[in-house]
Amino acid sequence: MRGPAKKSTPLAGVRILVGRARQQASALSAQLRALGADVLEIPLIEIRPPRSYQVLDAALKQISEYNWLILTSVNGVEALAGRMKELNIEPKELSQLNISTIGPATRTATEKMGLEVAVVPPKYVAESVVKSLRGRVEGERVLLVRAAVARDVIPRELRTMGATVDVVEAYKTVVPDSSRKKLQVVMADAQRRPQVVTFTSSSTVRNFVELLGGRGRPPHTTNLLDGVRLASIGPITSATLREFGLPVHIEAGEYTIQGLTRAIVNDRKQVPHASISE
Repeated sequence: MRGPAKKSTPLAGVRILVGRARQQASALSAQLRALGADVLEIPLIEIRPPRSYQVLDAALKQISEYNWLILTSVNGVEALAGRMKELNIEPKELSQLNISTIGPATRTATEKMGLEVAVVPPKYVAESVVKSLRGRVEGERVLLVRAAVARDVIPRELRTMGATVDVVEAYKTVVPDSSRKKLQVVMADAQRRPQVVTFTSSSTVRNFVELLGGRGRPPHTTNLLDGVRLASIGPITSATLREFGLPVHIEAGEYTIQGLTRAIVNDRKQVPHASISE
């Protein structure tokens, strides 16, 4: 009689740095730990409220004037939900909207609010959102809820299609100064240094460089990255790594946390145990 199936731990003994914001790290960390990884959480990004909710609140108060709502992250969804609660706006008041979200996590968060999502692009990047809305937004009014600093692909391209696009800041991301010393100490110690560092956005790349003392440039002490494989959630994040002169060893095929985890596992299979950190 066979015993219970042995748990697969393809990442056993692999030290992996998870740099998501503190409140978001658990999902990626849990997946990696379940596969045997030794996870170190050092936030490379911190989520904060915008300077003011005035513009977002004004848009919500006239939400009936919009045809489309675009949500690009779970952070944006959570900020939207918070302001709706503060303003006593019920989800049913958004029922006339066509809603587009980037990625399954954002979709799930939106649906938990009681909102119906009409469009999720096949690829979880701004360019795919634009492509999925082509021919659908001419003459329409679009509300884009996003971070204070973000790429302008969506509003620029939708405006060329004839849409009126209002961009509102729902949150901002900042460099978490509390992570600076901890990151520098860990990266300087060859015995504790992670073998894989995960990057889930361009902001995490920029902040990683900043926290290591790069001041907008790759760290001067290149041996801080000796034996480290850099893992990116997708092509936009990878492009930012390359802009800083950093290599992309691993890139997710599906631009999600699950896709990033799979990519790390696949990389582990291809890299011999003795040389994973080379």
